[in-house]
Amino acid sequence: MPWSLTIGRLGETAIRIHVTFLLFLVWIWAAYYRSGGSSAAWEGVLFVALLFACVLLHELGHVFAARRYGVKTPDITLWPFGGIANLERIPEKPSQELVVAIAGPLVNVVIALVLLVILSATLGGTDLTADNLAKIEDPRTSILVKLAGANIFLVVFNLIPAFPMDGGRVLRALLAMRMGYSKATATAASIGQGLAIGMGLLGIFTNPMLMIIGVFVFLAASGEAGQVQLKEASRGLLVADAMITHFETLGPQSTVDDAADALIRSTQKEFPVVDGAGHLRGVLTRDAMIRAMKDQGPQTAVIEVMQADIPVVEARSKLDAALKLITSAQAPAVGVVDGSGKLVGLLTPENVGELMMLHAARPERGAHPTQRP
Repeated sequence: MPWSLTIGRLGETAIRIHVTFLLFLVWIWAAYYRSGGSSAAWEGVLFVALLFACVLLHELGHVFAARRYGVKTPDITLWPFGGIANLERIPEKPSQELVVAIAGPLVNVVIALVLLVILSATLGGTDLTADNLAKIEDPRTSILVKLAGANIFLVVFNLIPAFPMDGGRVLRALLAMRMGYSKATATAASIGQGLAIGMGLLGIFTNPMLMIIGVFVFLAASGEAGQVQLKEASRGLLVADAMITHFETLGPQSTVDDAADALIRSTQKEFPVVDGAGHLRGVLTRDAMIRAMKDQGPQTAVIEVMQADIPVVEARSKLDAALKLITSAQAPAVGVVDGSGKLVGLLTPENVGELMMLHAARPERGAHPTQRP
């Protein structure tokens, strides 16, 4: 993840902090300093640090539950708005996804119960009212009380039945036990989008932050549904069934001016740069071409301004694996090669989107084009 700092590892899982989280701590310190001075500022930073330690434990709950089913987690990243455990894949069985999804909130339940027991023993329960637990921003509330209240809030918030919250995945797992995975995802996403719209409308009259959360939830629900739809569309297909086979290429000695001519006479937005043996050297995008034309001049060699780190797959590879590569590599295209490494096709986000549209329009959703021999 760009702009993330690795602070440790737990087995095969890297634990990272995004730089915006560090900026968030600075903002917290300044906000508390203005209201209560230096001691309040450091107490505010300490509370946020402890809160995100609880968030980290929440994500580790997902990690250990996923490991039980053989699902790897390459990393956990802490952001100002929470933590994200990057699961290699969603468990295949709905019951397994249910366990992985619920494991995180259960960790917060345990933390909250432990804190409440400690506070009950030390304070005699005098401060453990619902009103005090809700006063997370009140400087007069002790850190342990605020931390208990925050963990209760994390449980409730994460169990909202909308992606990307755990409640959305719990809902999908429960629905998938009665219907297909794709239909369960679509249903759960629709419920999540409905809740997001409700949050946005409520935020207009109450707290603007609800509007931001509503937009985030709506987009996340749409993204989750799109990913599953894409997975369904690619099921059983090979890369050769979806790749672009008619495209223009550029040589290493080609100039930006040559690329501009190719742009005019074609509908391409990505131009592969290949050597004399037909091996992919990189891809020049339309945007990079225009920037180079403006900043460096039309006679600039395309090899100087192309994106070189382009992943490649073989034409007989499974399409779903190649689609994951497009997402993870964040590349403008994926090169498709034959057994000798010669470029024979391209996969781009645009033609993947066309594949999804065709899949959605197909009367029999389970049908696919006949695979090539």
